[in-house]
Amino acid sequence: MTDYDVLAEVYEWLIAEAKLPPAEFAASFDDVLSLLPSNAHVLDCSCGTGQLAVGLAGRGLQVVATDASEAMVRRTAELSAEFGASVRAVRANWEELPDHFEDDTFDMVFCVGNSLHHAMGATGRGAALESMSRLLSPGGRLVLTSRTWELVRARGSRLDISDRLVRRNGRDAVVVYRWEIAPQWEEEHHIEIAIAQVDATGSVLVRSELLSCWPYRYEELEVELHRVGLRTEVSTFDLEAENYMVVASKV
Repeated sequence: MTDYDVLAEVYEWLIAEAKLPPAEFAASFDDVLSLLPSNAHVLDCSCGTGQLAVGLAGRGLQVVATDASEAMVRRTAELSAEFGASVRAVRANWEELPDHFEDDTFDMVFCVGNSLHHAMGATGRGAALESMSRLLSPGGRLVLTSRTWELVRARGSRLDISDRLVRRNGRDAVVVYRWEIAPQWEEEHHIEIAIAQVDATGSVLVRSELLSCWPYRYEELEVELHRVGLRTEVSTFDLEAENYMVVASKV
């Protein structure tokens, strides 16, 4: 698993401006949230800095937020306190989730923000999905978002530099992605993300982190979901789109 401990401190530069307010992040999932009963129990198992978890709690849901990064969990707790939201934040990677929570606990599990590719290959991905499935109550749903890795790999190794400054907290930054695409799908790939902040004096402070990832084809994901007892209800997968969402229910 990748830690994100360095990027946690500047993660807001990686979140779309429209989704920075927790309420707006939660609103982007209005369609699936409408399926939940009031006061439902929800897990965000790749919570990042907590925008989604805090937004869900603001709707009256019972929310637990987990992440493999201690720094991300800390920032989620800080955001929860800032908004007066009731969110339980726990440091745990996907395989550790059953150590913290009983089976059949949650009505909905979110694994969003293109997180699943950090699981170590097909074995790690299967273990992560198995943990999520175990924690869902019968009929509960997993909501997962992903990059379209077929597109990412087709573009090959490259350097992507934002063509505009991103302003957060009164500071501007340039975001850079460096992609190392391995020859074979099942091999470890790398993404280096750098955020170069520019202060009022013109000085530049760069924070960067090299992240490991193991991409997957959409058809593989479908098979793996089925293997852990999840049936796809909704899929926005499109080979020409950058990202997609899958909603799968526990059989």
